[in-house]
Amino acid sequence: MKFGVVIFPGSNCDMDMVYVLKNIMNQEVIKLWHKDTDLQNCDFIILPGGFSFGDYLRSGAIANYSPIMEKVVDHANNGGYLMGICNGFQILCESGLLPGALLHNTNHKFICKNVYLKPTTKNSLITNQYSESPIKIPIAHGEGRFYADEKTLNEIVENEQILFEYCDEKGNITTESNPNGSILNIAGVCNKNRNVFGMMPHPERAADTELNNTDGKILFESILNDVLT
Repeated sequence: MKFGVVIFPGSNCDMDMVYVLKNIMNQEVIKLWHKDTDLQNCDFIILPGGFSFGDYLRSGAIANYSPIMEKVVDHANNGGYLMGICNGFQILCESGLLPGALLHNTNHKFICKNVYLKPTTKNSLITNQYSESPIKIPIAHGEGRFYADEKTLNEIVENEQILFEYCDEKGNITTESNPNGSILNIAGVCNKNRNVFGMMPHPERAADTELNNTDGKILFESILNDVLT
């Protein structure tokens, strides 16, 4: 499978993602600069984490207007696979490809730590290999509080678009286990067509045995299992 990792000024997780896809998952990876207008026939596009354009205005707001985004939107609207992680998730919400918005954490501080997530559905490309057991994945964000109005939130729930929820180590969905105040403890969602995915936690930072955590690797295994079988 051919993956494309889009790099914006301020991206800082791009090479982490490239490393995992290329060196651990043994996939072909193309680095795409934000001014490119050719996705080079990539099957799966990833918008990585970081601070695109310094997070000026709102996180992801300026990156949404980079030249490559027109092609990324076309790719998604034509059924192509697309995933945004952390800042990438923010960009996808800014572009309208994913519902909701990412607001400032309720404590108004940048949070960098391991958290537990509960895979909410197996009916998605990126979660099909997860069990119902909680997984441990790092977060690193200042604007990760997922919010949606009541109508949008009801649609997300009804269509089973919630991918991950923040939980405790036993899998309980609690206020205490919610690091940023996200509504319904939501950590990741997909679109209605289930080909665009976004999440605030960083699975690429939990995909290598050298880090003593491979819970994130299962996400990439899910992608390859679903696509290649």
